[in-house]
Amino acid sequence: MTLGSTSVIAGIGIDKHYGAFQVLHGVDFSANKGEAVGIVGPNGAGKTTLFGVLAGSTAPSAGVISYQDTDITATNAAQRCHAGIARTHQVPRPFLGMTVFENLLTAATNGAGLTGYEAEAFAVRALIQTGMSPLANRPAAALGLLDRKRLELARALATAPKVLLLDEIGGGLTEGELHQLVTLISQLKDDGLTIVWIEHILHALLKVIDRLVCMSEGRVIAQGHPKDVMSDDEVMKAYLGSELEVAL
Repeated sequence: MTLGSTSVIAGIGIDKHYGAFQVLHGVDFSANKGEAVGIVGPNGAGKTTLFGVLAGSTAPSAGVISYQDTDITATNAAQRCHAGIARTHQVPRPFLGMTVFENLLTAATNGAGLTGYEAEAFAVRALIQTGMSPLANRPAAALGLLDRKRLELARALATAPKVLLLDEIGGGLTEGELHQLVTLISQLKDDGLTIVWIEHILHALLKVIDRLVCMSEGRVIAQGHPKDVMSDDEVMKAYLGSELEVAL
């Protein structure tokens, strides 16, 4: 993979180590405009570390991060968010003392660098996109898990992203709640947003993604059409078959 490809965001030869402990080993990753890419792998595979490197919260030990054909390796998370790369976290991180709308306005102002009416417009749009308009004035501290997950997603959307990194946003939800979330993410993809989604709940992931990447021990061991990846012998071995059999 080289800079100047058709990808919107890419990591080329990404290494990450903490002292003698290496988490990522020469990872190549890319997502094209309007594509939904799923990332799966056992716990400790390096998936969330890769997200941190792509989002700018974690500096790679080696390699290059490309965004819209520009090397952004040296930029930080705030600069990348302003440029259009947004992420959610496994555990929602709302400002608990603020209302839902205040959380979104803060995201639009600080995450996207918007001001005044434009910031308010993006906050309102994120409310509508995620179906949270009826909860606009509710304190974030009073939300249940599903609504906190939706708020986490809405805060990312309020930054006007071109690339959305979703980190296990389906975890802990009931099947009904998960269905609502999948429907929302599918709509975002249909609207042209590039989505990269780490998820253990494979049947949910498969309803959205175009391409699947499997990681194990800090390396990409397979990628391509989801069914082909899940049938790969090395992938089956990494998972011991258990989770994949349910989805196949």
